[in-house]
Amino acid sequence: MYLQIMEQIRLRIAAGDWPAGKELPSIRALAADLQVSVITVKRAYLDLESEGVIVTRHGKGSFVADAQDLAIGMHHAELETHLRAAAGIARSLAMKPSELIDRLRQAMRDEEKAE
Repeated sequence: MYLQIMEQIRLRIAAGDWPAGKELPSIRALAADLQVSVITVKRAYLDLESEGVIVTRHGKGSFVADAQDLAIGMHHAELETHLRAAAGIARSLAMKPSELIDRLRQAMRDEEKAE
């Protein structure tokens, strides 16, 4: 359920319904509206915050991150997805972690040269 909450918040932000700086519903209010546990909503907010999609100000609530923070957070989330996929492929190839790290370093060097 918390994944659905995260996705709906992301969709509202992407659609422009919730612009940067907009205050999100409180954790308790959203939990009551959706008839889910406060813990479920809190987990969704924490994950969105770690992705940089929202920011939480102690005592003031949670807000949509500004566009720059949001873009950075989304890039970090995308990178995390690709790194997990690379780790899974490496594991299926019985590749050692050090080999994967070496390949990543080489890919970064190649990318720098291409620029």
